Amino acid sequence: MKVLMVLTSHDQLGDTGRKTGFWLEELAAPYYVFKDAGAQITLASPKGGRPPLDPKSNEPNFQTDVTRRFEKDAAANAQLDATARLDSVRQEDYDTVFYPGGHGPMWDLAEDKNSIRLLECFLSAGKPIAMVCHSSGALRHVKNPDGAPLVKGKTVTGFTNGEEEAVGLTKVVPFLVEDELMNLGAVFSKVKNWGAHTVADGQLITGQNPASSGPTAELLLQRLSGAK
Repeated sequence: MKVLMVLTSHDQLGDTGRKTGFWLEELAAPYYVFKDAGAQITLASPKGGRPPLDPKSNEPNFQTDVTRRFEKDAAANAQLDATARLDSVRQEDYDTVFYPGGHGPMWDLAEDKNSIRLLECFLSAGKPIAMVCHSSGALRHVKNPDGAPLVKGKTVTGFTNGEEEAVGLTKVVPFLVEDELMNLGAVFSKVKNWGAHTVADGQLITGQNPASSGPTAELLLQRLSGAK
C-alpha cells in the first residue's frame, strides 16, 4: 500500500507576525497508523523540502506519545526534511492521499492548482482521499467532473467555527472551514470542541481536529482494505 501525505509550505499566520505551518499530531498520528500497517509513505508539499511546523503544536500541552515518537524517529525526520514537490507527484503512483492540517493549508493548499488537480485525479481514479482539521479547507475549489463543488451534498467535517473562536483566530484566517464548506453545499457534521470525530461519505473521509487525525487515518485504512 502506497500512501501520499501532503503538507503545507506556508509559515505565516496572516499578518500577525506569528508562525504557523502543519500541526505535528496531525502528521505524526496518521503517519504511524500507516507505517504500522506496513504502508509505504511519501511526504509532499508545494515547495518541497522541510515544511514549516506550527511551533505551538510542539509545546508541552500539545505533545502526545505519538508526537514524541516522531520527534525521536530519525527516518521519519529524514523524510520530512526532503518532502517531494507537489507538482512532481502523480496519483497513479499511490493508493490514497492524506492531508494533515494546521492553519498553513488554508493559505496555500486551499488555493494551490497542483493540489486541486491532484485531488480531482484521485477522485476520478476511484481512490479515497482524506483530510483533517483545517486541511478540509483544501477542498474549497475541488470539483466533480460536472463542475459542481466536490463537497456539495456530501457530509463532511473539519475545524469548526467554535474551535476557531476558541483559539482566537476567527479574524485572522482567510476563511472559516465550517462556513466555507456549508456555503459550497456540504452538510457539516461536528461534535463538541476538541472531540474526536470522523466522517466518511463516498471516497471522501474527513476529521474534525487534531484528536481526529489518527481515527481519520484508521478509517481510511479500513476503506482501502475493503476496496481490495
